[in-house]
Amino acid sequence: MTDNKTIIETYSVSKKTLYQRLYRYLIGYWKIFIIAIIAMLVVAATGPAFAALIKPLINDGFVERNLQSMRWIPFAIVGLFFIRGLFNFINEYAMSYLSGHLVQRVREEMFAKIMRLPSVFFNENSSGRIVSRIINDANLMTDASFNAVTILAKDGVTVLGLLGLLLYIEWKLTLVTLIAIPVMGLCIRFSSKRLRKLSRENQQYLGKMTQVLNENIDGVRMVKIYSGQQYEQQRFHNTTNSVRHNLVKQTAANTANTSITQLLVSIALALFIYFAASRAANANNNEFNAGDFMSFLTAMVMMFDPIKRITTIMQSLQRGLAAAESVFTFLDTPEEIDNGKLNPSQKLQGNINFEKVSFRYPNSDKNSLNTIDLDIKSGQMIALVGTSGCGKTTLANLIPRFYDITSGKITLDGTNIQEYSLDALRSNMAFVSQDIVLFNDTIAHNIAYGACQNANTYEIINALKAANAWVFIENLPEGINTIVGENGAKLSGGQRQRLSIARAILKNAPILILDEATSALDSESEKQVQIALEKLMKDKTTIVIAHRLSTIEHADNIIVMHEGNIVEQGCHNELIAQGGRYAMLYATQFSVDK
Repeated sequence: MTDNKTIIETYSVSKKTLYQRLYRYLIGYWKIFIIAIIAMLVVAATGPAFAALIKPLINDGFVERNLQSMRWIPFAIVGLFFIRGLFNFINEYAMSYLSGHLVQRVREEMFAKIMRLPSVFFNENSSGRIVSRIINDANLMTDASFNAVTILAKDGVTVLGLLGLLLYIEWKLTLVTLIAIPVMGLCIRFSSKRLRKLSRENQQYLGKMTQVLNENIDGVRMVKIYSGQQYEQQRFHNTTNSVRHNLVKQTAANTANTSITQLLVSIALALFIYFAASRAANANNNEFNAGDFMSFLTAMVMMFDPIKRITTIMQSLQRGLAAAESVFTFLDTPEEIDNGKLNPSQKLQGNINFEKVSFRYPNSDKNSLNTIDLDIKSGQMIALVGTSGCGKTTLANLIPRFYDITSGKITLDGTNIQEYSLDALRSNMAFVSQDIVLFNDTIAHNIAYGACQNANTYEIINALKAANAWVFIENLPEGINTIVGENGAKLSGGQRQRLSIARAILKNAPILILDEATSALDSESEKQVQIALEKLMKDKTTIVIAHRLSTIEHADNIIVMHEGNIVEQGCHNELIAQGGRYAMLYATQFSVDK
């Protein structure tokens, strides 16, 4: 069970930096943003304007009883609220439009970032946290960038306008009521820091919860067969409990801040009423009349709601700022190194050479590969064999640069692979892994994927036939237009593997990497696929990673690996004759199969 403290990330991004980055997204929408700001200011100005109308309403209507002079006031009130409603609609619509575009653009940038991140990033970061960042954090950013800022700006201008009116009516009483502002500022500052810290933690807990959900949905059969329901329920309980505790803390901090602010405002209001009543008791004082008092009181009461919203929005604002930190930290993650400039127009031949290549995974205490020297000629079939963890898959993953070597050099057709652009390098390779990847789409789209998306139906069917997949596809009601389900859930393991092989066959790349490509096939299907692969591998460089040694007996060169080193190499008969590690592995497997 992961300690919650270990999943809390550390950020050090200033608010100024965050807002500078956030508002770069507005460059293309500055006209709409200006309209939103103007509408916001108009809405904010209607508050003080309404409070100002109270003075003539009281003096002319109730003190002087001059109905003739106050006939315009009802029309002014209706007109004022019409203007307020219209410009509030414009402001809300414009801000919604802007925030929608921002979150869409950020999510698309984050998704594109995933495509450019190195493989090691996914080894060290849970998929649940990555998904949570794109789905939740990108959406929460709008609270910091637009929603919270809109409230702060609009209500801030309203408060300033009302404050200006108060100073105009009676500046001495206004100064008396302002004694609460410094205390309010300290409360807001303290609660903001607290809420931002809690928001950061909450995003980590949500990511952990998403991870637990993904793992259990993907591994539901394993959980059931090993009776892991109770354990998984406890894991999920622990994560949801952390989320609940965090949200309660956020609510407590936000509510305490709001309650203290309202208490301070009420104290200021009480002081005003007391001193206003004292002044009204002075018969010689004609400067502060009933209209002034009601207008002043109305303005003070109207300040309650915007001040309350400003204090309560702090939770949303700090949550949004924490989300923005998370998003920008993700977007700033170093990408795959792609400094290569070569982009050959023709397919490469496939001559691969390893020169003293070593590789160590980050945070590992030893190398996974040690000074590997290996020469692979174009058109050869090379088999990598050895016990699990000996470095077979790691070595194969270095060729398409899923990982970059620690030392040494790998050349392709005599050129260092780092001099090719990643797209150019990988366009010359096809990869079939034991971890089958299928998308929740049609069979046709899964086969004609990416660079092969323009393949016609005839080419797709031929690839499926070559992979021995057509025998079951032609019996499906929708044929190649059948939806395979999430990761091919509607198909058997052998069927999924054959679709994966068909995808590689259709690409027809000069270099093939087959990582246990036939591991999920029955004996008969394996035999037929082997025949298809032998035809496909003609004049192509093929690297086969295999535990089933019977499938690589005809390889041109068999590379025997142990603890990151090449300990033997040669053809099948030569290695058997040597009586070394390969012979031992083969004898052990043969006796088990027998």
